[in-house]
Amino acid sequence: MTRTLILLLALAPAGAARAQDIDLKPLGEARLRYESVDQDGLAANAEALTLRVRAGVEAKAGNWSALIEGQGNLAIIDNYFDGLHGAATRALVADPDNIALARAQVRYASPIFTLTAGRQRLAYDDERFVGGVVFRQNGQSFDAVRAEIAPLKGVKADIAYAWSVRTIWGIDGAGARQQAVSGDNIFGNVSAQTPVGKLSGFAYLVDQDEAAMQGFRMSSQSYGARLDGTQALGKTKIAWQFSYARQSDWHRNPNTYSADYYLADVAIDFGGPRIGAGYEVLGADDGVALTSFQTPLATGFKFQGWADKFLVTPPDGVRDLYASAGWGWKAVGPLKAVTLQAAYHDYRSDRASRSYGDEIDLLASGKLGKVTASARYAHYEAESFATDTDKFWLQLDWML
Repeated sequence: MTRTLILLLALAPAGAARAQDIDLKPLGEARLRYESVDQDGLAANAEALTLRVRAGVEAKAGNWSALIEGQGNLAIIDNYFDGLHGAATRALVADPDNIALARAQVRYASPIFTLTAGRQRLAYDDERFVGGVVFRQNGQSFDAVRAEIAPLKGVKADIAYAWSVRTIWGIDGAGARQQAVSGDNIFGNVSAQTPVGKLSGFAYLVDQDEAAMQGFRMSSQSYGARLDGTQALGKTKIAWQFSYARQSDWHRNPNTYSADYYLADVAIDFGGPRIGAGYEVLGADDGVALTSFQTPLATGFKFQGWADKFLVTPPDGVRDLYASAGWGWKAVGPLKAVTLQAAYHDYRSDRASRSYGDEIDLLASGKLGKVTASARYAHYEAESFATDTDKFWLQLDWML
C-alpha cells in the first residue's frame, strides 16, 4: 500500500499537463547477436543466435513525460544453456527467450529537480554497483522512485528507492535466477564538479530479500567515494578514475563481514591511438563464500574481462591488473566511429595472492547509418580459478 501511495502522489499533478500540447516519440531498437563459447570441462560448445527487439512510445507535455516500452528476445539457434532450461552440458549464455514490459515510467523534470516513478533503468557512475546490464539481451530494470536534485551548478544529489529488481532471466526466471528480486534497495549518490573532475560520495544498500538468493547472503551496504575527470592537452585527452568503497553485511544477511574496493584507472587518447591501464580490487574478509566484496546489481560485463568469470566475487576476492590499447577513427570509408581495441587482464586473489589466470579481450566495431556492427573475442586462460574459456560474438545493433 505504501508503494502504491508513493506512485499516486507522484502521478497526481499530471492533470496539469492536459491543457498543453503532447509530443509523441516512438521508441524502437533491435539487436541480432551470435555468441559461441568453448569452455573446458563441458561436453559441447555453446552456440546462440538471438534476436532482441524493443518498442514503445514516449509522450511529453511541458515538464511531464510518460514512457512505456516492451521487449522480446528470441533464440533462433539455441544450442546453449540459458540458465533456466535444460542441463548445463553446454556453456551458459544468459539470454533466455523472453517477452516483458521493460519500462513503464512517469517523469517530472525541471532544471533543478527530476522525479521518475515506475519501472525504469538505473545506472550510477560507471555501473560498478548499479547498472542496466545492457550487454545481455534482456537487460536489467528496476521498479523504483528516483529523485535527482541539482540545487547549484555542478552539484547533484541522486537518490532512488527500488522495491523490485527485474533481472536478465525474464518471465521464466526461478530459484536463484528469478524473474524479479524483491527488497528495500536504497541508492544514494551526491556529486560536485571540482577542478580535477567530478567528486562523488555514494551509499548503495542492496537488499536481496529472498531466501533463494543465496539465503539472503547477497544483501550488503557499500559506502565510498569516486573521482573521475578528463583533461585536454591539445589533441591529447587524459582521463582518470579513482574509487574506494567499504562493504559490509546488511539487512537479513546471516554473514558478518567487511571488505574493501579499490579502483585506479588512467587512459590517454592521442586523437586516434589510445592506451590505458588500471588496477581494480574486490577485497576479501576471511575467505568464506560471499564474504568478499559483491556487486550483484552491477553491469558486470564491463569489468574484469568479457569471459564473465568473476560476476560473483570468489571467497578470496580478486585483484585485476589490466592494460588496453586501441585506435579510433571518426570515419573509414562509409563506416563511422570505427574502433579497434585490445585488453589484457592479470587476475590474482586478494587473500594469499594466488594467480587465478589471465585474459585477452579484442573488439572491432563500426557504424553504418543506424546500424552498429561489432565483433568481440575473449580468451581466459585458467591457473587456479575456473577453466579455460574462449568466447566469440558477432553483433548488429539498430536504433530508431
